[in-house]
Amino acid sequence: MHRLLTSLLLILLWIGSNHAQGTLLLQQADLGEKQIAFIYGGDVWVSSTEGGQAKRITSTAAVERAPHISPDGKHIAFSSNRTGSYCVYSVSIEGGEPQRLTFHPSSAYVRGWTNDGENIFYVTDRDSAPSRINRLYQVSKTGGPETKMFEQWATDAAYSPDGKKMVIDRIRRWDSEWRVYRGGQNTPLSILDTKSLKETLLPNEQTTDIQPVWMGDQIYFLSDRDATMNVWVYGVKDQSLNQVTTFEGSDIKSLSGNGSTLLFERDGQLHL
Repeated sequence: MHRLLTSLLLILLWIGSNHAQGTLLLQQADLGEKQIAFIYGGDVWVSSTEGGQAKRITSTAAVERAPHISPDGKHIAFSSNRTGSYCVYSVSIEGGEPQRLTFHPSSAYVRGWTNDGENIFYVTDRDSAPSRINRLYQVSKTGGPETKMFEQWATDAAYSPDGKKMVIDRIRRWDSEWRVYRGGQNTPLSILDTKSLKETLLPNEQTTDIQPVWMGDQIYFLSDRDATMNVWVYGVKDQSLNQVTTFEGSDIKSLSGNGSTLLFERDGQLHL
C-alpha cells in the first residue's frame, strides 16, 4: 500500500555542447503536477517530471531557498537573501522578474501555498525576542499585508487536503545534520485544527521527525527511527505508522509530494 517507490527519476542538467553528466547537489526540491522546482548553485531551477533539460529561473549573487510550486503550476514561491535577510518572492514558472512579497527585517522562509493558491505561507522568528521562535505567517500571492496564522510555534507545516487542518513541526533545530540525535529539539509532529487550535500528536520516541507531507489520509515525513533518515507514513484515520523506504547509510535530505507521488533528495539526486 505504501510502496510508492515504483519509479526513479534522475534529473539531468546538460552542461556544455560536448559534455553532459548527471549533476549532483540538487536540493530542496518541490513536486508539482508536471514540473519539479529545485535549488542548484543557490538558484531556482525547473524541470519536467518526465526528465530532460532543466531551466534556470533565477540568476543572482544571492542565495535562493525553499522553492514551492503553486497549486495551479504557474508560479514558484521561494525565499532569497538578495536584500540582506531572507524575504518571500514569487516568480512565473516560465521565468521573469521575481516579485518581492515580504519586507520585515526578520528572515522569512517559504513553506508552501494555501490549497486555493491565493496565499503563500512561511515561517519567521519576528516578534519572538529574546528567543528565536518560528511561527507561521501568510501573504497574498500578489503582495499586501503579512498576517500571523496562529500563536503555535511552527518551523514547518503542510495543509490537509480539505484545508481545515495542518500538520506542523514546531521546533527550530540548530543542527539538522546531527545524526541520531535524541534530545530536546525532537518533539512530535502534530495535527493542528486551524480554527479550534486543538492538536493531535503523532507517535514519537524522541526521534527526528521532519518535513511532513499530507496526501489523502496519509501523512508522510522523514524520520531517523532506524538510524538513517527514511520516509515514514502515518495513517490519519487508523493511526498506523509504517516505514516506506529502508535506505542505510546516506540520509534522505528533503521530501515533497503532489497528492499522488513523493519526491525525495538523497546523495544529491532527486528520486520519484
